[in-house]
Amino acid sequence: MTHPLSGPALRPIPRPSVGDKRRAFHALHQSGCFILPNPWDVGSALYLQHQGFKALASTSAGLAWSKGHADNQITREMVLSHLAELVAATDLPLNADFESGFGQTSAQVEESVALAVQTGVAGLSIEDSNLNPVAPLYPLDEALARLQAARRAIDKNGGDTLLVGRCEAFLWGQTDLDEVITRLRAYVNAGADCLYAPGVSAPEQIKKLVDAVAPKPVNLLVGGSSSLTLPDIAQLGVRRVSVGGALARAAWGGFIEASLGLVVGRFDGFGHAAPGKVMNGVFKVA
Repeated sequence: MTHPLSGPALRPIPRPSVGDKRRAFHALHQSGCFILPNPWDVGSALYLQHQGFKALASTSAGLAWSKGHADNQITREMVLSHLAELVAATDLPLNADFESGFGQTSAQVEESVALAVQTGVAGLSIEDSNLNPVAPLYPLDEALARLQAARRAIDKNGGDTLLVGRCEAFLWGQTDLDEVITRLRAYVNAGADCLYAPGVSAPEQIKKLVDAVAPKPVNLLVGGSSSLTLPDIAQLGVRRVSVGGALARAAWGGFIEASLGLVVGRFDGFGHAAPGKVMNGVFKVA
């Protein structure tokens, strides 16, 4: 019998379904501009949820470093396990950094993307980089075939996972913006829902890129200190801002500074450490 002063038993608030998350993620891309921070493990994802962000994105670099690997040296199985863990741990939509699709052929990309969609991610990006320092981007026709394969995999699995087409040219020193725009427009025709060219940072270039692919939304990478604020970026027409491995690098920066102090017998590197009570309180709520 319920005590008269205790009221009815509280029911746990139901967690959003995968479909709920995907619908919310699509809605975020319709107007305005939002920050899509990049956690690298469950703890950092839950902390960002606690901070009130509306969605998250994984980071291949952050994951790789947490596993003791360099970026682009982790396996498909490691990434799929990581994505499933993040999706299960948080109530927020998750955009997957899925590198170049984990496949040598478009058929293999289609298979890999289908597996990624099954983890419950709300979005997924495919890069056009092949990591070859001599010719670092896939030829356009091959890049299109790979993106089309990703589109097929998504459509076969419900079609509600947002597909991001990424042009990696600027990251490899190929800074011809017109060529980047040509590729991104082609990626729109191949089925991309959102466009992304990491490395583009000058306001006039951002604006030109946004206008060139409108009305499709654009993701901007801000991977370091920048004079641009979120309102500045919104004025340029950008829909979402991610930070890549920057949060992981910031955490590693603090760790490295503190550990180097220990090497010489100093402990002042702990000056900015988060209090244990604060961290325990966050995760107790989560």
